[in-house]
Amino acid sequence: MGIPNREEVKGKYEAAKGVVREKVGQVIADREMEHRGAAERDAGDVRSQVGKIKRKLGEAIEDVGTFIRK
Repeated sequence: MGIPNREEVKGKYEAAKGVVREKVGQVIADREMEHRGAAERDAGDVRSQVGKIKRKLGEAIEDVGTFIRK
């Protein structure tokens, strides 16, 4: 496993922020805040996955380059 890239870190941050907003919305019975938090969490998860895909693709390209150089 490689070092997480900026996209992954930002996605995890957004997802965590969304979870907090969602839980606060549940506690104070604010449905709108709860739904915004869930949407933010989902968007963060997607962003994190996109970052992971980019990282894996970059690693695969590096591996191919290393193989070709041999």
